Amino acid sequence: MKSTFLSSRFFLACGAIILVLALGFAVPVLFPIGQFLLFLFIALVLADWMLLFQSALTISGTRRLPRMLSLGDENPIYLDLVNSSSLSLRVSIIDELPEQLQVRDFKQKIDLRGGEVLSIRYDLRPLERGEYSFGATNCFVSALFGLVERRIQLNEKPMRVAVYPSIIQMKQLEMRALDRITTREGIKKIRRIGHSYEFEQIKNYVAGDDFRSINWKASSRKEGLMVNQFEDERAQQVYCIIDKSRVMRMPFKGLSLMDYAINATLAISNIIIKKYDKAGLITYSDKIGTTIKADNRPTQLNFILNALYKEKERPLEANYELLFHISSKLINGRSLILLFTNFESAFALDRALPILRRINRRHLLVVVFFDNTEIREFAEQDAVDLESIYQQTMARKYLSEKAQMVLTLRQYGIQAVLTRPEDLSINTINKYLELKARGLI
Repeated sequence: MKSTFLSSRFFLACGAIILVLALGFAVPVLFPIGQFLLFLFIALVLADWMLLFQSALTISGTRRLPRMLSLGDENPIYLDLVNSSSLSLRVSIIDELPEQLQVRDFKQKIDLRGGEVLSIRYDLRPLERGEYSFGATNCFVSALFGLVERRIQLNEKPMRVAVYPSIIQMKQLEMRALDRITTREGIKKIRRIGHSYEFEQIKNYVAGDDFRSINWKASSRKEGLMVNQFEDERAQQVYCIIDKSRVMRMPFKGLSLMDYAINATLAISNIIIKKYDKAGLITYSDKIGTTIKADNRPTQLNFILNALYKEKERPLEANYELLFHISSKLINGRSLILLFTNFESAFALDRALPILRRINRRHLLVVVFFDNTEIREFAEQDAVDLESIYQQTMARKYLSEKAQMVLTLRQYGIQAVLTRPEDLSINTINKYLELKARGLI
């Protein structure tokens, strides 16, 4: 689609000429100057119009999208533009972004020389799962004097792409967790405590290695101590259970707690399968949602990804009796259960605690819940008056209650992880690696 527009420069020039002509009626010597400027202005507009609408002037381009977008991450979008004419152009680009992003002010200005091919990148951070639709790319082109603009629409056919749980985060954490010699921040390198059944290699003793692993025969042939190194025990069942009730609808930095749990589940499931364990998924609220039996077949991660893509929060309370039914009937054999939920008060934990204790007798249960970072930031601010002192006292009491919940769970032998939403994936992976190193699964 091609259209003609008058630029802001056009209207500024018109205003200046009208002002000179108006003054010309009061000061006659200015009137001929105003007439000359008017004729010159008309000539420049016609010259601009002829340059823009010559048949040789064409701009073409395409928009390049990833195969899928990652939830909560900065996803790169590329616009490739080609100026097929010999004329240097100024181009204002307005890309029609998906309505879910609620971006109303997207605009980029570039200079495009004659015959130039230019690639423009911008990043989008989607905050909802689902299908996104991109509209046309509107290029407002101006030439030599910038008095007239010509609109050229590219990518007129809608382009659709789905927003899935974070593939980007999953791949980044995979590289950190599986790299044995990495020193990158985030994943803790935890030395094994227990033994497994599969011998891997003999290596030099390092401070912290288990003395029981010393290979005395190999040490006698070397100048130093040698120890047996064992691979992690494989094919253990690990289930991620996501609470999708109303307590998981609370937003932090644009994402709900459930979306943080979904991203973490995808990341930890990938690590579980890479570690040759079996990953499974269950979601629940007032009723059972998705159930995927733990497995480590090649297609398992794809099944989990597609199931997580379709999940929706529910506005009702979680049924913990149903959770116990899930753990006893749908999970065969002792397994590691990572329960993603949230407790906003000690009363909420007290209601669920008897059920959690019963589940922990049958399985190794890890309760993963969230620290309220906004309240923590508020509690750390300086108090300025009596009211703020009272509010900060209540905020600190709330944070203390959260810390006490962790101690209560551990008192009954239940593993607990209290984490900031943005650190959920890293802390969950670290907990899994820790339990595996300790030989508890």
